[in-house]
Amino acid sequence: MNVALYLKHFPAAGSPLLGGTAIAVHGLASGLAANGAAVTVLCEGPQRRSTWSEAGYAIECFPNLAPYRSFRLAPELKRYVGERLTPSRSVCLVNGMFHPAAYAMGRLLRARGIPYVAVPHDPYERSVFRRNRHLKWPYWFLFERRLLKHAAAIQVLDGRHAECLRRLGLEVPVIEAPNGIDPAAVPPCSSLQWRGREAQPMALVFLGRLDAYHKGLDLLLAAVAQLVPELDLRLTLQGPDWGDRPTLTRQAQALAIADRVSFREPDYRRPAPELIAAHDVFCLPSRFEGFGLAALEAMLAARVLLVSEGAGIASHVRTAGCGLAVPPTVAGIKAGLRTLAKRRAEWKDMGLSGRRYALARFQWKAIAADALARYARLLA
Repeated sequence: MNVALYLKHFPAAGSPLLGGTAIAVHGLASGLAANGAAVTVLCEGPQRRSTWSEAGYAIECFPNLAPYRSFRLAPELKRYVGERLTPSRSVCLVNGMFHPAAYAMGRLLRARGIPYVAVPHDPYERSVFRRNRHLKWPYWFLFERRLLKHAAAIQVLDGRHAECLRRLGLEVPVIEAPNGIDPAAVPPCSSLQWRGREAQPMALVFLGRLDAYHKGLDLLLAAVAQLVPELDLRLTLQGPDWGDRPTLTRQAQALAIADRVSFREPDYRRPAPELIAAHDVFCLPSRFEGFGLAALEAMLAARVLLVSEGAGIASHVRTAGCGLAVPPTVAGIKAGLRTLAKRRAEWKDMGLSGRRYALARFQWKAIAADALARYARLLA
């Protein structure tokens, strides 16, 4: 079977994989290739490049000088799809949510009779539509719903996210495929350390893009401020700024916790689990979250987690017993942190339990094998 994965901004060659979507596409492509599929990642950039990944899949980058958020696909990409992807033997995974290029790619594939799977990477939760609703709702009815409606299937990171699709009137088949782990990023167990049970302060960390609304960072700051009278907390927010760092800085100052909050630039030279392991508790209080790749990396680092109950990884955190899943509210985050503080003596055992669970359940080859069987049924 030929499997193509389209992600407009996937790095053509030599560049680091930045962002959860690119990392997820790479992981799934690697797993599909390991299961014997012929895999090609399609992307667009300033120039034409063909590369072979060490993970066993091809990367084809097509020149497109149009703005990033454009409906215009690269002309060479259109020709490639028409010549290389055959309806009876090929399926294409269209990655992206509320992105004009994803819609344009879906329309092209449909015109060529090639089945495609829409992969939004985030759930269509109500909270997604609350921000910029005057733009998102028109786009939904004009473009996004059509992309999803005409897909052979919609791939979600958590089976619960199918409920969001049904609520919006979509009855398209759903494929569940969680994110997996990069074996190269797994720290050896001998390198893991924990601070003494009486050590202070309690070191919290968020690792990811500084998107205050999506990731619930404004809620996290408010919860920390309310806990300061009873707990000695330090919070580190590390990742690329999506324009919200000044706002978060002002919020920390207004809440009188600026001395307890540190902002750090992203560090792409060190594995994420290594960065997370320097802290006690990983926090992901997102208002909506497809899965939570950084949370999975925190499990590999054997850290305790506090995640939003809507995140795809929430049920796994509960099952593994490595942390708490809480409502994405100030009260929910506050209660969760207070509970974890009281369980400090259990942190090491909780963290190791989460690490064992992640290593056993989130191998890309196994995840891709299940997905590949579903793709084969779509072609049949």
